[in-house]
Amino acid sequence: MQLNTQIYQTQIDIENRILRACKHTSRKRSDVKLIAVSKRQEADRIQASLEAGFRCFGENQVQEALTRWLPLTSIYPDLELHLIGALQSNKAADAVRLFDVIHTIDRDKIAKAVSVEMKKQNKQLSCFIQVNTGLESQKSGIVPEKAVEFAKICAHDYGLIVEGFMCIPPIEEDASPHFAFLNKLASQAGLASLSMGMSADFEDAIRLGATHIRIGSAFFGKRAY
Repeated sequence: MQLNTQIYQTQIDIENRILRACKHTSRKRSDVKLIAVSKRQEADRIQASLEAGFRCFGENQVQEALTRWLPLTSIYPDLELHLIGALQSNKAADAVRLFDVIHTIDRDKIAKAVSVEMKKQNKQLSCFIQVNTGLESQKSGIVPEKAVEFAKICAHDYGLIVEGFMCIPPIEEDASPHFAFLNKLASQAGLASLSMGMSADFEDAIRLGATHIRIGSAFFGKRAY
């Protein structure tokens, strides 16, 4: 009971912060989707959030997500699952099977694999193009100068529903310039959605146009490693 109360109160606190950030830029609360990042979270915390009525979750690893969420999809048919971690082509079938949205399309091989699996499974997912705004060698994402053209290729050549762009700014830098830059790229590509902003910076992301924010530790507490 104590954990359920804690999770519920955390949701209220985050909702209030989202509302204030939206009000600051005259945006509607309905313009911003909150994705609770459940990677490596303990089962009791996730269950508490489900019992509190929350249904939109993000996962980084396909295999972990399958183990966690497949048994729950029949119990909670209104679940909405987002893949926010890097996707390997050999995991495309499982990713399409489980998730509703993929945020990390970043190269032709992945776009093609997801497209093929959607046709096989007769399932259509919304997708985001991940953009490596910080040009970090260790991080996934297409380089910014190729992002607009790649979004067109994904839509026209592979038939993907490209909803918008996604980014994860360098941890040691101010995230705001990266959010503003991603917003500009999305405008150039004619895309309406921006997946950006995490626990430490989601309010700035909202002010700079985020439509999807990915919150983990601020929602559930520190992860178990």
